[in-house]
Amino acid sequence: MKAIRPGRSVSLLGGRRAQGSAGEPEANSGTGIGVLDWLAAVTLGMVVALGAADANAKAPPETFADLAETLLPAVVNISTTQTVEGRGTPDFPQLPPGSPFEEFFKEFFDRNQPQQRRRRATSLGSGFIIDSTGYVVTNYHVIQDADEIKVILQDDSRLEATLVGRDPKTDLAVLKVEPSQPLPSVNWGESDDVRVGDWVLAIGNPFGLGGTVTAGILSARGRDINTGPYDDFLQTDASINRGNSGGPMFNLNGDVVGVNTAIFSPSGGSVGIGFAIPSAIAEPVVSQLIKTGQVRRGWLGVHIQTVTEEIAETLGLEEAKGALVASVIKEGPAEESGITAGDVIVEFDGREVGDMRKLPRIVADTEVGKTVDVILWRNNEKMTLQVTVGELDAEEEEQLAARTEGREEGDERTITGLGFTLSVITDSLREQFNLGEEAKGLVVTEVAEGGPASEKGIRPGDVVVEVSQEDAASPTQVAKLVDAARDAGRKSVLLLVEGQGRLRFEAVRIDEG
Repeated sequence: MKAIRPGRSVSLLGGRRAQGSAGEPEANSGTGIGVLDWLAAVTLGMVVALGAADANAKAPPETFADLAETLLPAVVNISTTQTVEGRGTPDFPQLPPGSPFEEFFKEFFDRNQPQQRRRRATSLGSGFIIDSTGYVVTNYHVIQDADEIKVILQDDSRLEATLVGRDPKTDLAVLKVEPSQPLPSVNWGESDDVRVGDWVLAIGNPFGLGGTVTAGILSARGRDINTGPYDDFLQTDASINRGNSGGPMFNLNGDVVGVNTAIFSPSGGSVGIGFAIPSAIAEPVVSQLIKTGQVRRGWLGVHIQTVTEEIAETLGLEEAKGALVASVIKEGPAEESGITAGDVIVEFDGREVGDMRKLPRIVADTEVGKTVDVILWRNNEKMTLQVTVGELDAEEEEQLAARTEGREEGDERTITGLGFTLSVITDSLREQFNLGEEAKGLVVTEVAEGGPASEKGIRPGDVVVEVSQEDAASPTQVAKLVDAARDAGRKSVLLLVEGQGRLRFEAVRIDEG
């Protein structure tokens, strides 16, 4: 079981109380209901209402015994063995710092150090059977670097396993055993349907104690714990410990909604914060591994950044959501479809892009070669483009798409509202700021200390490529765009800046002074 480093922890306490209200009884001339009758009616109404609320709420189960009995046979222990290189480490005398004998003993033990030797190391983890023919799901880190893998069934029988495929980016692996008869198996569930507060069961092999069942609730969704590019973990307070890695998380229907993977723990034991890969991510990865032994991920060909409140305001967006395209890779799917830097992608293949980090996961999950609709925000309106998804290539090199033309040699101007000075790129400026021949835009030659540009970390030598999503053609043009933004009541202007090793958008406030 992976353990993430301790950090700040918070606990939220929430509750709901039933409230009842009633109006005053209406006075009449002796023919209406009496006060006691009215109170009885109100009380009865409150009891009925509370009873209806209780009927709609799902009561906690009295026992998980029947469910556990059904699921346990499909959960297995994973035992791995690997050969590691080692060296004997004789006891070294503890000497006071600076002792004259310290160097002598160090040289003595260095000369007499035993030769390298090989030894066998074993480790234990968990897994679950998803097909009666013998396909087993576990974590990649459980079987990583293993020379031998064995699957231990509930009846303690051991089966040799072969590795079908692995995916380090999601920490998943698929094994295959050859049973003499069909094995008990479990089904995938819909992790998207599990709500925070729902009951879940975890079954696994904590600390080598096989067949351990723990119960808890789903504590949170969408956790990013910085273990990989596709983090989207479910969090639970069901006890998960070392050795639970690769084991299943079940809903009360007995379907797998997650693969237990990591814990948050200062001590190495459960403190009520465990993480599982959602079935919505795990199932398609496992399916690909079984079919082809590898995972092909979708690729859009863009570099993106977060849409901040300032950027949303400059672009006319009502909410700070979506993924802002910082640059487009040349000849990639995005460029071929017409997506450009400055576009904000708000929906991809029918799935909403609530924030920047969701887009890579959505694209990665999309079938390679599929043509999808992409809804984006451009020039204060939504538009739809069709994109044919490419295949992610780790060797793909970034190339800048922005190109500008028509600058006047020697033109330079201080943009007072932004607190910096811009100049067209001359040969002398290229040499002064070490700009390449491919650099296109206006170079920043001076930055006012404490000004708006300085606040955003813009420095001399940075190149402004776009202003308000228009090519930065000349300093005079930039000044006019800033004035136009101020006249329109905007508090900031959006710049596309290249420099300091990256291309980025910056929403720079307009200084009224």
